[in-house]
Amino acid sequence: MSNNEILKKYWGYSAFRRLQEDIINSVMAGNDTLALMPTGGGKSMCFQVPALAKEGTCIVVSPLIALMKDQVANLRKRDIKAMAIYSGMTKMEIDQALDNCIYGNYKFLYVSPERLATEIMQVRAAKMNVNLLAVDEAHCISQWGYDFRPPYLKISLFREIIPKVPVIALTATATSVVVTDICEKLKFRNKQIFQKSFERKNLSYSTLFEENKNLRLVKMLEKVPGTAIVYVRNRRKTREISEFLEKKKISSDYYHAGLDHTRRSIIQDEWMKNKARVIVCTNAFGMGIDKPDVRMVVHMDVPDDIESYFQEAGRAGRDGRKSFAVLLYNNSDLIELTNRLTNSLPTVDQLRKIYQSVANDFQLAIGSGENVSFDFDLVKFCKSHHYSPLETLRGLKLLEQEGFIAITDAVYIPARLMITVNKEVLYKFEVENQKYELLIRTLLRSYSGIFEEFIMINEEELAQYTGLSREQVIKYLAELQQFHLLQYESQKDAPQIVFTLPRADSEQMLFDIALLNRRKQAHESRLTAMRQYLITDTTCRSQFLLSYFCEETPARCGICDVCLKRNKLELSDLEFEQITQHLENLLSAQPFSISEIIDQTPELREQKVLQTIQWLIDNDELHMNEKNQLIFRS
Repeated sequence: MSNNEILKKYWGYSAFRRLQEDIINSVMAGNDTLALMPTGGGKSMCFQVPALAKEGTCIVVSPLIALMKDQVANLRKRDIKAMAIYSGMTKMEIDQALDNCIYGNYKFLYVSPERLATEIMQVRAAKMNVNLLAVDEAHCISQWGYDFRPPYLKISLFREIIPKVPVIALTATATSVVVTDICEKLKFRNKQIFQKSFERKNLSYSTLFEENKNLRLVKMLEKVPGTAIVYVRNRRKTREISEFLEKKKISSDYYHAGLDHTRRSIIQDEWMKNKARVIVCTNAFGMGIDKPDVRMVVHMDVPDDIESYFQEAGRAGRDGRKSFAVLLYNNSDLIELTNRLTNSLPTVDQLRKIYQSVANDFQLAIGSGENVSFDFDLVKFCKSHHYSPLETLRGLKLLEQEGFIAITDAVYIPARLMITVNKEVLYKFEVENQKYELLIRTLLRSYSGIFEEFIMINEEELAQYTGLSREQVIKYLAELQQFHLLQYESQKDAPQIVFTLPRADSEQMLFDIALLNRRKQAHESRLTAMRQYLITDTTCRSQFLLSYFCEETPARCGICDVCLKRNKLELSDLEFEQITQHLENLLSAQPFSISEIIDQTPELREQKVLQTIQWLIDNDELHMNEKNQLIFRS
């Protein structure tokens, strides 16, 4: 089947988007390929189509359980066999999943990067017919990126087990330094790099200084119709702002990782169906969400870096219609940014203290716990130990970057079950223990394949079918597991911490101080860039963002807040640049008054010079000294 036939059969499209076909052809030719494409640009199809065109299984490396689950679910809807292995699964579940990929004709196996380093994965991968290794969120491999994850560094070692298999790496956010890092760390051969412009011509970026952010938010929502996402930094504010909007007759709901799965699903579904116009959320919301008609994304707090801001703001206007990305800030935000720069990362002593507290909470003895995962509630942990949540989160991220632990986001993992005996043994038990007869028969009737692999089950539905309470169903399933008839895993709905190394003695933990300092500098550089984006009044927002990602900047976007101010001058870009350059040359030698400048520029129209000077003063580029002479700010 050709690539176009696969596209038509499984996705219903008659043609690929720009660059997709080039990337797919590169993969099909056996090249190691890097695809740089903005969020919503169709990255997944770039590895899914060639994987379907080839014999064998594609291993997909992803750090986000929620994205793994979404992609597996979407593939299965298209009758494509796919499965995922992630933190929180038992050894038996993992063993069964890997066997299915070797013998069960599965086309896609999604795994977390730390899973690649385990012995069982490496032994089984050597037996698989692997046709492609896809590395999603590939920027995580760079120590100088905003989301570095050490397990990504071990992907190159995993390649030695499948030496002839090509790699495709995909990311939506990467600077030139990170791009180089990706290719080097993944040991690219026959390197091919494809980059789709990150420019979003329909997206109007703005930063607004505003002390009363809530009222400004209401005014914007009254002016711009359509659905919106409002991002805030903490859970409490999601509820407070949502309730404020409701009082102003704007339909709204709130979303954060602390809500239970059922509640989160209802909120997300109602917003997707436009039953709630605005969703106020933490950054736990958005990954895997494909709603093309979001007209506005508003950040009520300042993010830590351009990368995460660009990705979140980019969720607006994916249908190509004009949309808005607005960042609100005030004096408190500027002070907070300065504090974040001054106290950007925890000290080594703080890291040891946080690690010790985590190990104590899980009662792990020194030398134990390798690759064991635990439910982890950051808010509860911080309250218990009287830690600052922000400092603790940064500390955990550093411990992750040092390779001691891995952290997953909160994700709902349904209860699952597999019968581990044959039908004859099960029938004999059922006859001798009629107490469980109805539940066993309901399981067999409701879930096919329950003898071959772990099946997702719903205890509520089982309770309805059997007339038992949910608590009784859970109790009976646990008892059947004690009889060694089945393997039952209850649902999970919390972030996970995985000890990727045996639990260390916190006093003996070794840190690379020079590397920590370089990471601190990289972190401070990202914060500085975020602050610069916030306060600049002279650079087109789109040009600023594209320049940050080392993309050659096109002409001004014409629709951001900076460009709209410039447009009022009724000057062409060329005229404005010429006059500004002339002023810089003139004033670099000495200050001049406005009249002296006009006298020295007879070849330029006076009105245009005055307009440019006024704009530069208004935007704090020029100012007057005590002698009423103009000088550029240094």
